[in-house]
Amino acid sequence: MSELSRAVSLSYASQDAEAARCICDALRAGGIEVWFDQSELRGGDAWDRQIRKQIHDCALFIPIISATTQGRTEGYFRREWKLAVDRTHDMADDTPYLLPVIIDDTPDDTARVPDKFREVQWTRLRGGERPQTFVERVSRLLSPASMITSSSPAIAGPAVVKRAPTDQPRGTSARKAIAVLPLANMSADPENEYFSDGITEDIINALAKVPGIQVASRTSSFAFKGRDVDLRQIGDKLGVTSVLSGSVRKVGNRIRIVVQFVPVESGYHIWSETYDRQLEDVFAIQDEISRAIVDALKLQLVDDRVNLVVPTTDIEAYNLYLKGRFFFNKYTESGLRRGLDFFQQALMRDPGFAQAFAGIADCWADLGDDWVAPDDAYPRAKAAATRALEYDPNLADAMTSLGKVLCWHEWDFASAARQLERAVIVNPSHAEAHYVLGSTLPAIGRLDEAIEEMRKAITLDPLCAQFSRWLGRFLLYSCDYAGAIAQNLKTLELDAGYFQAHLDIGAAHLALGDPEQALTWWRKGQVLDSSVRSYDAFIVRALAPLRRHEEAAEILARLEEESRHQYVRAEALAMGYAAIGDPDRAFLSLERAFQARSAGLIYLLIEPGYLPLRTDPRFGELVQRIGLR
Repeated sequence: MSELSRAVSLSYASQDAEAARCICDALRAGGIEVWFDQSELRGGDAWDRQIRKQIHDCALFIPIISATTQGRTEGYFRREWKLAVDRTHDMADDTPYLLPVIIDDTPDDTARVPDKFREVQWTRLRGGERPQTFVERVSRLLSPASMITSSSPAIAGPAVVKRAPTDQPRGTSARKAIAVLPLANMSADPENEYFSDGITEDIINALAKVPGIQVASRTSSFAFKGRDVDLRQIGDKLGVTSVLSGSVRKVGNRIRIVVQFVPVESGYHIWSETYDRQLEDVFAIQDEISRAIVDALKLQLVDDRVNLVVPTTDIEAYNLYLKGRFFFNKYTESGLRRGLDFFQQALMRDPGFAQAFAGIADCWADLGDDWVAPDDAYPRAKAAATRALEYDPNLADAMTSLGKVLCWHEWDFASAARQLERAVIVNPSHAEAHYVLGSTLPAIGRLDEAIEEMRKAITLDPLCAQFSRWLGRFLLYSCDYAGAIAQNLKTLELDAGYFQAHLDIGAAHLALGDPEQALTWWRKGQVLDSSVRSYDAFIVRALAPLRRHEEAAEILARLEEESRHQYVRAEALAMGYAAIGDPDRAFLSLERAFQARSAGLIYLLIEPGYLPLRTDPRFGELVQRIGLR
């Protein structure tokens, strides 16, 4: 075997042989040579020499990580891993070689693996599942150009993630991971909480743009608001190594901001500062804090990414903007509408305030479908996002909102994907951009990649129930019903009132042939304050196989009556009609949803609720009209 070999070597614990076999079969089906032969697992010196030679000669080394490897302190696979790591010492830094694969829910941040494995991106293939995208990535890595240098951000390889410093503590990531905890409002007026929350969010956003730093998103950081929690527990929950905390006091036109930057392991301050300034200096303070953290982390800013950005010269406009974000982050219809009002007031004072336009776009995009008819909400969101980008072409929030409109309403999926891929390049730590990109990819036949984008969003925002639920939803769409249930039980641990998690758990039970359990979960979800009445139609899907036809008919009749006075998601009604065997009314409802450009239709091909309709010619015609593939 020569150094020009293009073979892949699999390394695994014997208990994981079946999963390894699945991965091997998928790679071989893609025309890739794989060194994997269970018949040769006899041991002895001759076999040991052969394994060593394979590891030395292979082009790519794929270690399979699992609960089995996690639980074993010794094993031949650990010797193989050590040999592979030793080989990397003789390689150029930009040569792709290590491609770790996790086959279950083993956390990557606590996996018992060589530190060298943490310097590259990992792939998760549960139970040896075989997504075609993984095979394609391996194939690209094996191409002659990639063996010279690897540049694709989607492929695991040393060129993707920066090398960790040699003195890095064992078990830490090569990437600096920090959380900015909500700054406490120390003002005499508790109403100033919006201001301290807004300053916190702006610092998070500024740090998120710095290469080499992974910043926990707002939702996860704010889960610790007002709580006295040990720093190590915060580090474990959020997957971070350092925490910024402090307080804000606002008195008239003066502010005092006190901050401390602390590693979670030691608990000792490595930097702290007090800023006593005029209110108009608030942007300069945020800039100084960001730069101080960069210095404390000993990062080199190759492009001076942390620059002072003054979003508005009108402090009162900024004040109104912070109030808008405060209410937007409540994620309720009333909160979104109050947020809109404050953003509009901010624009009255500064008509060129890009972030206020982005806030308006966020509100309308989130009001669409559930509370406001999509053909009313989304055009407003697009207009505001477009104005925001006119004033600030690199505003990731606006790109994300525009991506929502392009995907969820206009069904221009290719343009949406381009817009969102640009957003995650501009701001790699923008969890919502990863989430919206993930929501787009299934419409263009890339469900496997969508699941990975959802996992990225969760890595950045691990306590966000919304992202957890969407991962569960996509596991449902991939027919991993047990995985969908398990993921959405995690969602309910994060937020017991998150009604959409009940929807997906019920759908998974129905797919598993248990309509009684589905009915129980759907009814539990629909009595929650957060529920949306449209989804009462899901209850019909459980009543139909239980032959409770009168109850089903009553629910559908009530929803039809309500739809005459308020917006009801017609695609949800279509699932109800499909369940009771009334395809004509189902397609009439789908046509209403199509005319309203309802976002739910973008999952027409993979949503199990439409399964009874798929053999009808009208279904294929609708798929073509939406542009799904």
